[in-house]
Amino acid sequence: MSFLSNLFSKEKKESLDHGLQKSKESFFGKLGKALIGKSTIDDEVLDNLEEILISSDVGVDTTLKIIKRIQERVAKEKYVGAQELDRVLKEEVASLLSENNNSTESDFEIPAHAKPYVMMVVGVNGVGKTTTIGKLSAQFKKRGKTVLLGAADTFRAAAVDQLKLWGERNNVAVVSKGMNTDPSAVAFETVQKGVEQNADVIIIDTAGRLHTKVNLMQELSKIKRSIEKVLPGAPHDVLLVLDGSTGQNAVIQAREFTKATEVTCLAITKLDGTAKGGVVIGISDEFKIPVKYIGVGEKTDDLQVFNKMEFIDSLFQKN
Repeated sequence: MSFLSNLFSKEKKESLDHGLQKSKESFFGKLGKALIGKSTIDDEVLDNLEEILISSDVGVDTTLKIIKRIQERVAKEKYVGAQELDRVLKEEVASLLSENNNSTESDFEIPAHAKPYVMMVVGVNGVGKTTTIGKLSAQFKKRGKTVLLGAADTFRAAAVDQLKLWGERNNVAVVSKGMNTDPSAVAFETVQKGVEQNADVIIIDTAGRLHTKVNLMQELSKIKRSIEKVLPGAPHDVLLVLDGSTGQNAVIQAREFTKATEVTCLAITKLDGTAKGGVVIGISDEFKIPVKYIGVGEKTDDLQVFNKMEFIDSLFQKN
């Protein structure tokens, strides 16, 4: 069992290393140029580092926080030279993520007290929301959990059909009332059915943009109330899915959705196709909401539980 666990961890780490390759190459390429001919971490090096972090979509406020920490380290530890900048930077980013309550789990776990565990998934169209739900259902199923999906994104036929397709692929039941039906009714029926069937996990898909005059905040609140009527205390998590490849646009989306509903955790997708991997650090720091999952590829296993130390190790690992 220990061998299998280690093997899985090794495969997961290799997938993460590969998925963050573009971010890593871009970052270290720029950092290497900034350090040419430098033996100490002076103001010019820090100015260049600031520019590199911002261009990697870490975000201005988070970047300034990191730069300040490095300045304090350099002032305190007189021996810190330019060749050690990547080590110091790695340690400060790790410290920052640790402060922001991020997951250190290595597997897809659900709270012991929640049966069924209900997750409501939010996010704009095109970020990989329905695909993330499909991959999550496969990961939970692989671990012996019974899963039920609710197709409450009823404003797009494609969303309903896509969720049904994932259900068929993973042999997971999907509750659907078709297009243009009341999303709250779908959520209510899904949770009711999940409770009756003693399901382990219930995942509710929701609309990213509403094609009616109904305010997004009102609609999401209504869905949450419908869920809670069936199962007090649910949903146990509201997962916001963000597209990491959009960089600062993902930050703007996070601001809007955290205003619209009480987001409890984040999934950041499509990190494999971008050099903007730093956005994970910035989003985590700004919103103080745990990053629970990251997507680093197309395969089901490329949706991973976010482990801050593994992420930092991959991002700062030199080839």
